[in-house]
Amino acid sequence: MDTVSTARATGAWYLALAVAGGVGFLLLRPLALDDPANTMPARLVVALELATVLTQAVTAVWFFRLLAAFNGVAAASVLGFGLAGAAAVLMSATSLGAASHVPAANLELLHALSDSAWVTGGLFFGLWLIPMGWAAVRSQRMPVALGWTLVVGGAGYIASTLVAVLWPHSSLTSLLTAPATVGEFWMITYLLVWGIRPRDARTVRSGRQ
Repeated sequence: MDTVSTARATGAWYLALAVAGGVGFLLLRPLALDDPANTMPARLVVALELATVLTQAVTAVWFFRLLAAFNGVAAASVLGFGLAGAAAVLMSATSLGAASHVPAANLELLHALSDSAWVTGGLFFGLWLIPMGWAAVRSQRMPVALGWTLVVGGAGYIASTLVAVLWPHSSLTSLLTAPATVGEFWMITYLLVWGIRPRDARTVRSGRQ
């Protein structure tokens, strides 16, 4: 498979991750936690969180394959942080899955564990964006502005995690994660439409490949 095809496959998996995570976390998850007696939304949330785990892990592997040719450190970092983020979502899915098999008195604890998994997982959701963006900046095989947007977005995600721990329910968290959302959808679009720029001989000679 050539590099452009690898990039587009990476973008397709990244899009699948965005759909699974967005629908599960933003749409169905609030319904499930607000009405614990309704088990169907909860089961759908668990299914979508497992889909998020799968697509996060596979996307991380494809990013490793894409980036390893020109930035091994960034490739390994994206893979490691991506898999750690998938593990955090898996903890949430496990907690919500167990909620349907325990007395109602324990639901609050399991839901709290699920929430905490997403909050702490935000650390890795931010960390994987920084080497992803840095690889784009250094290689210049993607727009440099895209790379810097991802770096800033990753830092904002990390900051939002700390804010969520120190000041729960603060509206600042949404503001801090906004650059990450822009960068991720920009990356998805770029990978699907353009793939990746060809290797530039002048970039190689300058030591920035």
